[in-house]
Amino acid sequence: MEKGAPQMTSAQVENEEAPQRAEEGYERGLGSRQVQMIAIGGAIGVGLFLGAGANIAKAGPSLIFMYALAGVIIFFIMRALGELLLYRPVSGSFAEYSREFLGPFFGYFTAWTYWLMWVVTGMAELTAAAIYVNYWFPSIPQWVTALVFLVVLFGVNLISVKVFGELEFWFSMVKVTALIGMIVIGLGVLTFGFSSAGDTAAVSNLWQFDGFFPKGIGSSLMTLQGVMFAYLAVELVGVTAGESENPEKTLPKAINTLPWRIALFYVGALTVILCVVKWTEFAPGVSPFVAAFAKIGIPAGAGIVNFVVLTAALSSCNSGMYSTGRMLRNLADNGEAPKVFSKLSASRTPAFGITVSVLFMGIGVVLNYVVPEKAFGYVTSVATAAGIWTWLMILISHVLYRRAVDAGRLPASSFPAPGGAVCSYIAIAFLLFVTALIAYDADARVCLYVMAGWAVALGIGWAVLKNRNPEVTQRREPQLEKIG
Repeated sequence: MEKGAPQMTSAQVENEEAPQRAEEGYERGLGSRQVQMIAIGGAIGVGLFLGAGANIAKAGPSLIFMYALAGVIIFFIMRALGELLLYRPVSGSFAEYSREFLGPFFGYFTAWTYWLMWVVTGMAELTAAAIYVNYWFPSIPQWVTALVFLVVLFGVNLISVKVFGELEFWFSMVKVTALIGMIVIGLGVLTFGFSSAGDTAAVSNLWQFDGFFPKGIGSSLMTLQGVMFAYLAVELVGVTAGESENPEKTLPKAINTLPWRIALFYVGALTVILCVVKWTEFAPGVSPFVAAFAKIGIPAGAGIVNFVVLTAALSSCNSGMYSTGRMLRNLADNGEAPKVFSKLSASRTPAFGITVSVLFMGIGVVLNYVVPEKAFGYVTSVATAAGIWTWLMILISHVLYRRAVDAGRLPASSFPAPGGAVCSYIAIAFLLFVTALIAYDADARVCLYVMAGWAVALGIGWAVLKNRNPEVTQRREPQLEKIG
């Protein structure tokens, strides 16, 4: 065993020759190049490219501070997850830690809720993609475009994981390169004053129009729901790093580079955009990046940016379909979902799980038909609520793990979170505060009703599981798994 690696307990030694892991049978087709780029670009999606438009209209330049504040909390969450992963690297990640430290029911609830988060996020991405297409073809109904993209991406996800990984690599490359290009061009406008936007571009735009908090601190805080949605999927960094050949090196590097990614792609990009174009010119439902390039007047610039953000939306939806299929198979292998979800197709993909997930994502198409003007807000609020639950489980598991380490019951991780459990307590309080803000917002609180119904449904499912297969619902000794 390598120096610094966690030691196995006697129960873990006994289980080392346990039955094959849930991932057995998958094609190991994701190379390090693909995993690293997916990790960098995974959290850059519709929340930033489209959702920022509505939030700018609500909060003005103070949205920059909200993204920075939430970014600090996200870093606390990821360091907590990193410490857990290096203590006991397992394929089930946060769902497995919930099972270990809180009990089997919480692992079951977390895994299913994470599946829900990705299904609903897929709805949001389909909605956003339909809005982007309306930029070129305003006469096409949103629901038609959403349906077409749903069917096309469904077909893509039935192809081998190698093709999926390569597509995601280039999707992420486009997003990252485009954001860096936008920042450079924006800085050029600020520095040299070229284009029509150069006459009004200035750093003073951040405070000149009714101040940095133009609508008050209260309105700024109400944007935190949308801001947290923009950070959804950042926890996938831990999941993808968990499949690498050397997690002891790859995982800390991926997590420790998170601050500069947040600073550059979120805080940096928004700061430049709001300096180039005053915040009062942005409107909900329109990507601020598209609006900014239209203002700059670069030939076909707005259309190019619109294509980039369309690619970002499709990329995230594509990843969502991939993740939901794998999550359902993981649940089935744990006895917490029908066994049919554990089957792989001839191309070694969880085709049945993907199909069921896509059918649920189709609800987003219906929403685009019934309430196209509110579809994006509804689905993002539900996705955010599901994401908050997942993050809370990571943090609570981390607090309980640190207590066990302090008591000498468990070995220390080789990648301890700075501040220990204190930062996790701070992050827990922040997430509960965001939940209270969601409850206060009349439009957003519908997600809490959805989550309450979801909890009841899962509770009924757990009762059925306990009746049919009691051993599935009993606490089991953790198993130390080798990743890669």
